[in-house]
Amino acid sequence: MTARFDAIGLVVSDMAASVAFYRRLGFAFPEDADHQPHTEAPLPGGLRLMLDTEETVRSFLPGWRPPSGGGRTSLALRCDGPDEVDALYAELTGAGYHGELKPWDAFWGQRYAVVLDPDGNGVDLYAPLDPAAE
Repeated sequence: MTARFDAIGLVVSDMAASVAFYRRLGFAFPEDADHQPHTEAPLPGGLRLMLDTEETVRSFLPGWRPPSGGGRTSLALRCDGPDEVDALYAELTGAGYHGELKPWDAFWGQRYAVVLDPDGNGVDLYAPLDPAAE
């Protein structure tokens, strides 16, 4: 069982403004990214930078509010399969870490869960529901 670092996710207030900013820094977002609720740009080494609107996050975590004082980032760890998402979530919450979002089968095709690190930063655990679709 090995979870591995796969992506950096940012929640944005204004997708078009954020995409424009990151494009200026050389990130290659798709042409229509300005109007999407979610978009991704490849990073060196196979990593990705993912941007989601506040509305997108609220679609699956209705109580979500922007943090005060900054800090809109999360780390995303890809697991080997849906069962590993469940096992890693159980291991971390069993050790006393706060589970923000219990594992669930997300509409975008992943087993997905969120645990908070000791400082309250989100660590997303996920795996494709259908490995053949990847």
